[in-house]
Amino acid sequence: MSLPEDGGQGLVTVVTGASRGIGRAVARTVARRGGHVVINYKQDEEAARSALEEVEKAGGHGCLCRADIEDSEQTAELFAFVEGRFGRLDHLVANAAAGPVKTVDQVEPRHLVRSHAMNSQSFVIAAQSAVRLMDRGGRIVAISSLASGRAIPGYAAIGAQKAALEAWARYFAAELAPRRVNVNVVTGGMITTDSLGHYLKATGLTADDIVPHIPKGRPGSPQEVADAVDFLLSAAAEYITGQNLVVDGGLSITAPFCGHPC
Repeated sequence: MSLPEDGGQGLVTVVTGASRGIGRAVARTVARRGGHVVINYKQDEEAARSALEEVEKAGGHGCLCRADIEDSEQTAELFAFVEGRFGRLDHLVANAAAGPVKTVDQVEPRHLVRSHAMNSQSFVIAAQSAVRLMDRGGRIVAISSLASGRAIPGYAAIGAQKAALEAWARYFAAELAPRRVNVNVVTGGMITTDSLGHYLKATGLTADDIVPHIPKGRPGSPQEVADAVDFLLSAAAEYITGQNLVVDGGLSITAPFCGHPC
């Protein structure tokens, strides 16, 4: 039995880190189906309100919920807000992420603690909270990174936790399937976001170092990742769970990455 897609039924979707980048594109894309989109953000209310405008222009009903999902108590507050407002939840897109760009010898204990809290622990707590509200089945999609399975310069602290996130997603998928909840991962490659700009600046790399190794010959867009997420949320993906859909233009099958992405 698949999750209903009728926008008139008011499907409820939570997107974490939805004020910019991939999260914002996901919120806007999901809104095309109608229903309700909860735009979670950490601190930039102006950007969040701009994302809300895009959701409503796309045909959805949006609302804002400020919460730092690195903090388990604030994560709980996010889902308490959803329960109080809608009484249920249909989709969770766990997009928010953060961490230091450091070589392995530069990573400090505080970096490990924060990267774990933000990239792995937050997913577990959010997914646990979400499934309690998915009384008629649902979809959970987590956003990961190529660094989860390949050594990308400066990305160890984040990549290791993204690998943990992917493992958790598989366990959730297996154990939640009887409850009609599908859990999948979407992994982006070189996607044109603020985060990519920060990474390039921190490592001294440029887009020209990487693009020649992408078979498609260009970076990806947040919209292209959002389209993959939207597919996994749809009825067309009813029989897909525990999988990782890679959106990278072929980068992962050509670039060696080890020590240098070229």
